[in-house]
Amino acid sequence: MTEEINESAFTHPLPEYDIENPVSISDIKSVSKLRTHTYIEEFDRILGGGIVAGSAILIGGTPGIGKSTLLLQVCQKFSEQDYLSLYVTGEESTAQIKLRADRLNVTSNNIFLVAENNLNVILEHIRKFKPKLVIIDSVQAVFKPDLESSPGTVSQVRQCANELIQISKKTDSSIFLVGHVTKEGMIAGPKVLEHLVDTVLYFEGEKFMSFRVLRAVKNRYGSTNEIGIFEMCKNGLREVKDPSEIFLSRTHSLSSGAVIISCIEGTRALLVEVQALVTRSSFGMPGRKVTGVDHNRVTMIIAVLEKRTGLLLGGYDIFVNVVGGVKIDEPAADLAIAIAIASSYKDVTIPGNTIIIGELGLGGEVRGVSQFDSRIKEAARLGFENAIIPKDNSKNSSKTESLKMAEVSSLAEAIDKFC
Repeated sequence: MTEEINESAFTHPLPEYDIENPVSISDIKSVSKLRTHTYIEEFDRILGGGIVAGSAILIGGTPGIGKSTLLLQVCQKFSEQDYLSLYVTGEESTAQIKLRADRLNVTSNNIFLVAENNLNVILEHIRKFKPKLVIIDSVQAVFKPDLESSPGTVSQVRQCANELIQISKKTDSSIFLVGHVTKEGMIAGPKVLEHLVDTVLYFEGEKFMSFRVLRAVKNRYGSTNEIGIFEMCKNGLREVKDPSEIFLSRTHSLSSGAVIISCIEGTRALLVEVQALVTRSSFGMPGRKVTGVDHNRVTMIIAVLEKRTGLLLGGYDIFVNVVGGVKIDEPAADLAIAIAIASSYKDVTIPGNTIIIGELGLGGEVRGVSQFDSRIKEAARLGFENAIIPKDNSKNSSKTESLKMAEVSSLAEAIDKFC
């Protein structure tokens, strides 16, 4: 028997540039990265004011939610500024992309399409055309021939993404990587994929609803608290500049269990409607169904209601829902959720011209919230007349003449006054 050693064809070449010596941080000159505006305000806000030259952006979402639609519209905005865009599709033909482009009225000589999966060919196209914007749809479909594994595997996705990001830094081309998502909603592939890129965006929303929420979970050039809200129309995604209007029923005679809350998403206030339904349970174990808010936090609020206000909720099924498909993850919604549950339990209606703000403690106390003035000003702008607020926020808040504020210091006090 003779031993044979097969050498791998894939090797890591040495860098072609000279190795730099370490320098003092005080000797390094600051360089402001040039941003390119897409003039889609919701999109620019998420990215921190525009797309940074040479940045790598990973965007994920469920199939059919609008990732390719949005990126085609971004290409159109780039072409209107006489910038070159390269759209690389690995899952569709150029004819299919053309059909979508015709529907979106995307027609420009500065947008180039190519159906290609081979990474080496894609890199050669980028070197040849030197585009300002590169779209890779999707990164899981791209493969490097030197690797023996099939497209979409961990090694292929990691290596292809790494080389695409490297060429974007060298050519100052901004690159968008479209990523598949798993059943849990996470981007498929290795977690290192999210570490490699500069920005990670997630598209949220249901396909049967017209509204889409674009959220940044990582951003090296801006805030990760911003969201962009879009509406899917026949001509593509339309940005929603006044999102509070779409999440409110705007009726001044809401049913019992429905309240309005002012929450903060990034730098702006957003008014949404929270609904609760309390019904007697037919089984030994009462159900707790929650949509749009954290299930554990709702469970805590129910426990505080039972302990601090005397409401006997143990034999009732409780359902909590945020209207419009938006998700709330801040504690400023605690008081509103508690009052909504108590309102449904007692069958008492909260006036539709009232907003509720406040965080709950385990002792039943109502704590102050951050960015209070922004919440109040947004409610006043939309014509609300009453506000239930924490007593802690009334000291340093700016007065709004059109809004009558009712201060509460405990949950029991709020329930006695309004339920």
